[in-house]
Amino acid sequence: MDPTRLTATEAARAIAAGRLSPAALMEACLARAAEREPAVNAFVHLDPAQARRAAARARPGPLHGIPFGVKDVLDTADMPTGYGSPIWAGWRPRGDSAAVAAARAAGAVIMGKTVTTEFATRHPGATANPRNLAHTPGGSSSGSAAAVADCMLPLAFGTQTAGSIVRPAAFCGVVGYKPTHGALHRAGMKVMAESLDTIGVLARSVADCALAMAAMTGRTMGDPEAKPERAPRFGLTLGHDPGKAAPETVALLHRVAEQARKAGAEVVDFTLTPEMLKAAETHPVLMNMETAQSLAWELNEARAQLSDVLVEKLDWARGLPMAAFREARLAQSAAKLGFARATEGLDALLTPSAPGEAPEGLGWTGDPTFNLLWTTLWGPNVTVPAGTGPKGLPMGVQLVGRIGEDAAVLGWARWLQGAMG
Repeated sequence: MDPTRLTATEAARAIAAGRLSPAALMEACLARAAEREPAVNAFVHLDPAQARRAAARARPGPLHGIPFGVKDVLDTADMPTGYGSPIWAGWRPRGDSAAVAAARAAGAVIMGKTVTTEFATRHPGATANPRNLAHTPGGSSSGSAAAVADCMLPLAFGTQTAGSIVRPAAFCGVVGYKPTHGALHRAGMKVMAESLDTIGVLARSVADCALAMAAMTGRTMGDPEAKPERAPRFGLTLGHDPGKAAPETVALLHRVAEQARKAGAEVVDFTLTPEMLKAAETHPVLMNMETAQSLAWELNEARAQLSDVLVEKLDWARGLPMAAFREARLAQSAAKLGFARATEGLDALLTPSAPGEAPEGLGWTGDPTFNLLWTTLWGPNVTVPAGTGPKGLPMGVQLVGRIGEDAAVLGWARWLQGAMG
């Protein structure tokens, strides 16, 4: 079998059994990248010789020899870290970010740095959607989603401030896992929004996400492939702005809900609370005001090298009164506190991953409407492929859980895949 088609879990088992070597797996991934990278542009840094050397000295561990992509907002000691901005082009950090260090310690092999939008915000990079090169892969974890979807590597880091893991994963037809906020330490990350930014992973199976997170954190993530003792109870919602959902998205969500019911699940309509609606409304204030604080040096000293769209948003944020910031912070706190009560008796919420298929063109990475509230609430979000839209591009649905219930939500995501057949 072509090693590039293996999931991380399958590859790890093959390596542990001696049927596959880290060097052979890396060679296959490099060959795939050499074939596809000129069209997809998933990497901002890929040095085959360096990747081969790293595979040859891969440490033992649960991720022994598994090629791993690093979104270029996470520092790497042996590769440039540019944060998607010309301001930082060629920057060489002294050390790895905490997340990258954890991946290496678990035996993963850092294959290269994947393309991010500018500072993981709006201005896109050059990456195309491997399912259709005329369409966006989503953002800001564009390169990670595209590289995993196109079998250049099995695992990659993403980060999410609004929808930057879930949306590109859905657009490219892979699994995206945004864990509970802070599950992976953000030291060595170019943090934009202190209250929102979360590091997660993209993979081709739910089990891979559990494997990677357990390996990097030491937490018990369970076995998503294990059959649960009962069927789940899901809350069904189109989120805070249901009018943004394309007709095919609404149809998809209800079709998946019916498939879940046929497999034994109870699926009930879920109504967002006023606190959740307020948190969704104030998310842009919180995100942009915190980003303006994070990028204070760049705004003051290198403004001309920032994109117009970023400058416009941050100037808007800088013009807001601090009372608006306080209001947004309080809204987030209230919604987080109320979410556990509002979802009592439910295992997760079932909701769209994106408004529809990936938009055509590479100038816009898509709308995070169906992600931003769930990011604000700090709990785990998992998107799984759920079919294709009218243009034949991937679509996904996501499960949203309570803070700390990552293992359960991953397990129910795998159950849902089984229910969808």
